[in-house]
Amino acid sequence: MADITLILEKIDQGDDRAAGQLLTRVYDELRRLARSKMAREPAGQTLQTTALVHEAWLRLGGDAQPRWENRAHFFGAAATAMRRILVDRARRRHAGKHGGELRRVDWDHLDVATTGDDDAVLAVHEALERLAQHDPMGARLIELRFFAGLPNVEAARVLGLAERTAKRTWAYARAWLRKELAEIS
Repeated sequence: MADITLILEKIDQGDDRAAGQLLTRVYDELRRLARSKMAREPAGQTLQTTALVHEAWLRLGGDAQPRWENRAHFFGAAATAMRRILVDRARRRHAGKHGGELRRVDWDHLDVATTGDDDAVLAVHEALERLAQHDPMGARLIELRFFAGLPNVEAARVLGLAERTAKRTWAYARAWLRKELAEIS
């Protein structure tokens, strides 16, 4: 972890090679996150794990990396980038449907990060936007858990929370999200 922080400091100091070092250092971890998302995508899926990682890297700035405060800041931004990629993709595929053939979604067993259900991805995205208005930390935690596929312990570390605080925040945010999504269904 410390070496990522050092690389981030080099980027901030203008080292031209540091972005390449950062990608080399975090690539496997980003692929693991992307692989967990893509594991349950339907057969014939056009978006592959490598493409998701590369698209996220480009959205993060590519070789012209912005200033990252620390590892948590970087991986939080990576989770957001992956979320936006999946949401944008779902919106494009959903654009032709315009609400036709609505389906019931089982929110208790849904892992949005890996589902191929575009309606679910869009519904969770819109609900997260509303949750962020009054509980930004809860929204970030759900984003890291659902869209980045991070376990609670890792999400807590990225957000700089104690594990118990993350568990309480997760319980509240998940309950809020479930209630919000039930009203939509």
